[in-house]
Order: sequence, then C-alpha cells, then structure tokens
Amino acid sequence: MDSQQPKYLEIASHLRSLVSDGEPGDLLPSDAELCDRFNVSRMTARQAVHLLVNEHLVERRRGRGTFVAPRRVPRSLGSPLSFTESMRQRGLTASSRSIESGAASANRSEARALGIGDGDPVYMIQRVRLADRVPMAIERVVLPPSIASSINTDLESGSLHHAFEAAGFRPSRAHADVSARLATEWEAEQLDMPPVSVVLSEERTIFDQESRPLEHTVTLYSADRYSFSAVLLPDTDRGVV
Repeated sequence: MDSQQPKYLEIASHLRSLVSDGEPGDLLPSDAELCDRFNVSRMTARQAVHLLVNEHLVERRRGRGTFVAPRRVPRSLGSPLSFTESMRQRGLTASSRSIESGAASANRSEARALGIGDGDPVYMIQRVRLADRVPMAIERVVLPPSIASSINTDLESGSLHHAFEAAGFRPSRAHADVSARLATEWEAEQLDMPPVSVVLSEERTIFDQESRPLEHTVTLYSADRYSFSAVLLPDTDRGVV
C-alpha cells in the first residue's frame, strides 16, 4: 500500500474489495467502524463512502447503514436485443406489468419513425418491465397496425421480439437516442425509486431484415440499475473517431 496515498482513497480501496467479494444488499462497515480501523475522522470516512456512492457501488440507507448496491445491467446503445433475451443472458427472469394498451394515434415523433402520417392509427403498449420482480424500466411501444395484426400472441405480457420472429419479421437493426432527466413522481413510483431520481430515456426504432420499421419505443430506465455502452466507428466524412 502506498503510504503517501490519501487515507480516504485507502478506505475506498478497502470498501471496493468488500463490494467485489460481497453480494448486493450486504451490509458494509459503518462510518464509526471505518474511523476505528483506519484511525481517521468521520469526515474522511464519509468522503471514502461517498466516492463509492458516486460510482454506484454502494448505497446509503438512512438510519440503517451502507450496503453493497445492486449490480447495474449493461446495455448496448441501439441494440435490437429484446428485454426478455437480455435478462435471460444474465440469468434473470423477465416479466411485465401492464399499464395500458390498445389503439392510439401516432404523435409526430412516432409517425416519423414508422414512416406513417401524423395522427395515423397505431397499436400502443405501455408496461413496466421487471427482472426477478424488480422494476427496471417503463416501456411505451408503438406498432404499425399492419405489424400488430400479424402477431398472434399476448402483446402485453409476452416478448414482442419473439412474436416478430414467429410472424416472419426478424429484428435486425435499431437506431436509438438516449438522454437523462429527473423522473416524475409517477415514474419514480412505478420503478420503485426514491422521489428524486434519474431516469435514462431511450427512444428507439427497430427495423426488420428488409429495413421495415417494426416498432418505435420510448423506454425509461432506472439510472441506478442500468449502464449504457456504445461502439464508436470512424466518421468517414470528417475523418474522426
């Protein structure tokens, strides 16, 4: 151990080892215990803990202590991989809680994405997606009527991607934009998050093997339960990466 290393970094390194060896929900040493172990002030101990809070490795629970945070689910930006399949690959069981479904009118963004007219009829599904019964995201899916009518399955609770493939539409490409914002009170309640929380909003259009738009989706992810990654390719027009 580098003797010149600031004490709070030494404590943070110790806590990271405990997190690595532990499981989500495990109780970590209290501030007082860290003070005694490393002979530091409470302010220094808290500085180390807050460092790991900002890295989403631990979470503080008022009056209860510091705990190993739930593991974040990685997601590739613009991936056409379904929620159900993504959770299955991570050993989690996907399920849904229906909020609303049925005929609707396409708004401007949905119409542009699906190549239809503003206000044209679409089939809409809004639901909460869960992994091992933990709410992960709120999803609003809009399907062109021609696609929805071709699917013979429960559109509210089943995997749409499995339904697409069964009907001969293979999800092959996706385009997505992601932004972050504060969750509304209703969104925080649906996702079982604290009142002041951040959601990641992904607006995505999925295309089939013939480049036909299959669905336009706006998904609100709990920022504490997801991390996004992207593959960057050279920009041939500008010669930059």
